[in-house]
Amino acid sequence: MPGKPVLHYFNGRGRMEPVRWLLAAAGVEFEEKFLKTRDDLARLRNDGSLMFQQVPMAEVDGMKLVQTKAILNYIASKYNLYGKDIKERALIDMYSEGVADLELMVLYFPHMPPGEKDAALATIKDKARNRYFPAYEKVLKSHEQDYLVGNRLSRADVSLVELLYHVEELDPSALANFPLLEALRTRVSNLPTVKKFLQPGSQRKPFDDAKCVESTKTIFS
Repeated sequence: MPGKPVLHYFNGRGRMEPVRWLLAAAGVEFEEKFLKTRDDLARLRNDGSLMFQQVPMAEVDGMKLVQTKAILNYIASKYNLYGKDIKERALIDMYSEGVADLELMVLYFPHMPPGEKDAALATIKDKARNRYFPAYEKVLKSHEQDYLVGNRLSRADVSLVELLYHVEELDPSALANFPLLEALRTRVSNLPTVKKFLQPGSQRKPFDDAKCVESTKTIFS
């Protein structure tokens, strides 16, 4: 019997945070092995664990999966968070990719040079309020259902709710004009598995602070 998934990454958000959220939403317990030094990364590269010489990497069901989208798609498929047919999966992919476009900007914001942060923050706020959030609000309004696709929880809902939390850390009033997104966040957050993940002491990672940023430089530079 395969054991718990094991996630290999640094002790911060980055590209692994969506994986943590999805596993948590699915009610799957997982372990983490944090990279702390360049040597830790070198060991994974040298033992053949990293197909493209980079993390994140997740050990799942006897496989060593890399590439965040591949990891997320496998988890979503295994735990019935990927729609009922090919059309629903196409919509879930489309919505999830839109989330990822903005999420990457948010996740890397703490790691940017100080002189670039003001412009980056302005871009994040503008795209959230004027491009991405209106698009998802429109989807929810169009079908008047509880979730984005098929009126059931999917990885698109989980990734979107994660994004809403992250954007609000940078722009506290970002959701003021999006009541359906607010309702979706509340609905997903109240699911027992997600509610547990949102509690202090869970494996959910806080905003990457200065210490985390310096740690990533030690590992990856």
